[in-house]
Amino acid sequence: MKKILVATEKPFAKVAVDGIKEVAAEAGIEVVMLEKYTEKAELLAAVADVDAMIIRSDKVDNEVFDAAKQLKIVVRAGAGYDNVDLVAATAHGVVVMNTPGQNSNAVAELVFGMLVYAARNFYNGKAGTELKGKKLGILAYGNVGRRVAHIAKGFDMDVYAYDAYCPASAIESDGVKAVASQDELFAQCGIVSLHIPATAETRQSINAALVGKMPKGAILVNTARKEIINEPELLALMKERGDLKFMTDIMPDADAEFRVFEGRYFSTPKKMGAQTAEANINAGVAAARQIAAFFKDGCTKFQVNK
Repeated sequence: MKKILVATEKPFAKVAVDGIKEVAAEAGIEVVMLEKYTEKAELLAAVADVDAMIIRSDKVDNEVFDAAKQLKIVVRAGAGYDNVDLVAATAHGVVVMNTPGQNSNAVAELVFGMLVYAARNFYNGKAGTELKGKKLGILAYGNVGRRVAHIAKGFDMDVYAYDAYCPASAIESDGVKAVASQDELFAQCGIVSLHIPATAETRQSINAALVGKMPKGAILVNTARKEIINEPELLALMKERGDLKFMTDIMPDADAEFRVFEGRYFSTPKKMGAQTAEANINAGVAAARQIAAFFKDGCTKFQVNK
């Protein structure tokens, strides 16, 4: 019998685990749980005899692949997969997948929760601004970016987007204005929401030169990855510009330094984008289904290490 290890330092909700086990049982696959582990050694021991893994933000590196002699597939329950060493996975003959779209609405709703909080001055009793009529720029027009655009229209916002890998025609078919570059997006929009992955190209790319192009009263929202922000440059820019607000659900390394900007900076204590009951269930069950399809039919539709 094939065996799936659900290795989650941040556990799934019980209903999600039940859903994973139900899908696995129907496919004749055993499920083994490793929840709230605190030492890497626990993970290394648990992977020794499993054929598949479902993870969340858990790191799967070369050492893990070396320890997992039977491993054939790892599914990251969520969209981002920079916590998995894809080169090492490929070298070990392991397929890596994500579950795109399953967390999109949860992340998009969080963006607007933080936007309203920022626009209303953190509910400090002073007059704020409305989102209606404001220019919102979406950097990367994937599943989350599209959902953000959809919600923004409900707020009667003026929506712009830039994505180097998405045709302008696809963006504009959704009633969103496509711009030609990142620079243009930041220069046009008083609010920018970031949805780019952390890659060699994007790490540290959100810097002072780029954010500094934003109009007065700007709000920058990051629900993507911590690594895309050039923290020293953004800190320096916020010192120069008392009008700039930064909202994030990924606590920066320089959190203490950012906190001096009272009323202009907010970070959740941990990554919150996918922290809803619905997203938890959707991503976990989708991961189990993808593993079942992989073992049944060899389906690699969502493989990210091709």
